[in-house]
Amino acid sequence: MSRTAKEEIRIGGRSVPLSNPDKELFPDDGITKVEFVDYYRAVSRVMLPHLRVRPLVMERHPDGYRGKSFIHKDVPDYFPDWIHRREVPKEGGTVTMVVCDDAATLAYLANQACITPHPWLSRADRLDCPDRLVFDLDPPADDFEIVRWTARQLGGFLTDLGLAPAVMTTGSRGLHLLVLLDRRTDFDTARAFARSTAELLAARHPDKLTTAPRKDKRRGRLYLDTQRNAYAQTSVAPYAVRARPHAPIATPISWDELDDPELGPQRWTLRTLQDRLSDRGNAWQGLSRCRRSLARARRQLDTLVEDEAA
Repeated sequence: MSRTAKEEIRIGGRSVPLSNPDKELFPDDGITKVEFVDYYRAVSRVMLPHLRVRPLVMERHPDGYRGKSFIHKDVPDYFPDWIHRREVPKEGGTVTMVVCDDAATLAYLANQACITPHPWLSRADRLDCPDRLVFDLDPPADDFEIVRWTARQLGGFLTDLGLAPAVMTTGSRGLHLLVLLDRRTDFDTARAFARSTAELLAARHPDKLTTAPRKDKRRGRLYLDTQRNAYAQTSVAPYAVRARPHAPIATPISWDELDDPELGPQRWTLRTLQDRLSDRGNAWQGLSRCRRSLARARRQLDTLVEDEAA
């Protein structure tokens, strides 16, 4: 049943406008804006822990995922006062950004055709110190097997260093590995650690892995991308919809699911994710207990680098 051309929905005591509810954001599947908003309302409980108290970049597609899109960093003047904001430094000044702290804000952003929210890797109260480290694993072509293999190698290596990595599909082409940090490390240190980790793995497996940013230098190898680990960089939020056919979801998974032959980067969609949550629950339940310091891991990594260079 379609809703009226414009109405308000109540979420957490807030009135959230819903405009053009029948507009199709994913016309291939007939996914309307109201279905899109309802999805984000439904996953808000498992998604909000990854969004709260973080500056947020909005990837907006007002004409649907196949239409013209834009990246919105600053908060428009017409956003309601109850949406939290954070003024963050940038080169030459500051920018005031959205902070998505509740389900009403998440629904409001969905109504603004923010298909994919991209949170910072640090929190608003300590912008220079990330609490997340991200490794982005995309295949050189369409070979997802090399992504699985790399995730196992990298996950095992990080675990041996005393860290507790988690893994998720990106809803796009590959996987993300995430490490929660204790916010005692600045971005330069965290990025250097990620780069050294990637370089050591690439040196061990030069036929399969590379750290070369330029595509013409990769020669069919998987690029271990650590570029997101820098101030003001973002990463796709867990449970976010991606602007691709069938509305695939960036989905947290357990490590044993890497062995599932049906696993792929777009395995779950807006219309199937709820069934997954009902069947298996939140794969990252309790992830906050996996927060670690990089200090010990850095010392171990430095020793390994020195030993293998000798």
